[in-house]
Amino acid sequence: MTLDIRENVALAPLTTFGIGGSAKFFVEVSSESEISEALAWAKEHRETFRVLAGGSNVLIPDGGLEGLVIRIVEGSTSYIKDGPLCVEADAGCNVLKLIRAASECGLGGWEKLAGIPGTIGGAVRGNAGAFGPEIKDFVTRVRALNSQSGEVKEFSNVECDFSYRHSFFKDHPEWIIVHVWLELRPADPQDSDRLSDETIAEREKRHLQNVRAAGSFFMNPSAPANIVEMFESEKGMKAREGRVPAGWLIEKAGLKGHKVGDAIASVQHPNYIVNTGCATAHDVRNLAQVIKLEVSAQFGVELQEEAALF
Repeated sequence: MTLDIRENVALAPLTTFGIGGSAKFFVEVSSESEISEALAWAKEHRETFRVLAGGSNVLIPDGGLEGLVIRIVEGSTSYIKDGPLCVEADAGCNVLKLIRAASECGLGGWEKLAGIPGTIGGAVRGNAGAFGPEIKDFVTRVRALNSQSGEVKEFSNVECDFSYRHSFFKDHPEWIIVHVWLELRPADPQDSDRLSDETIAEREKRHLQNVRAAGSFFMNPSAPANIVEMFESEKGMKAREGRVPAGWLIEKAGLKGHKVGDAIASVQHPNYIVNTGCATAHDVRNLAQVIKLEVSAQFGVELQEEAALF
């Protein structure tokens, strides 16, 4: 097929942040063959490339991106049931849509991931999680394409090297996720939909919704024992794996509501950096740097971005 390669396409509207310049070249793809074709185009025209999916958890530079931006989107047949307890999906399939579709097939167990923005490919790459479960708990294998060699390989769950907000694919961006297989549990469709709705409602209470942000900007960091003890004493709950919430640290550092330009550390959820008007990527980066320096100075904890800074 012939791809629709476009020039000077605005990227800000394609992100949840609503920030960033234009792509020199841009194409939307929905299948492994189209991804291969886009990579071949970039190679033929001696252009670099970047991969964009759902547009959440990313910050695009104000000056835009050189080369070809390959946006992986949902196709007309993005998911199917694969055996009694399994579903498979192309990388561009929306996570919530896939959870709903699995429910219709009588499969569930992962409803606490409902409401996570973005695509299943992005969720696997970042090992997305919420309220306990992570995507690694359901993935059985992942098909990926090596953008350098053209090799296609299927990775087992173990080979994906999942850990907190991490996978093999984060360390090796030359591998582009194209397809995912997941194993679920039998579930009554009505119960599954109810659990998904309850999860979304809980997210709306705990997290900001319908704002221009990338989601949680920083990962929850590992912390010294005294900081973990402080958190557990103050909140009356155990820290998971020695990690404390980044938002709690930001608030303790006195930076809730801190602004740089039109970028603000939300007063509702300080780990959300929100574009309140015409924030630039420069504003966001500067605010993030202020937060990192202050949290490090006060608590000896190094924050790391969860959002991808292109």
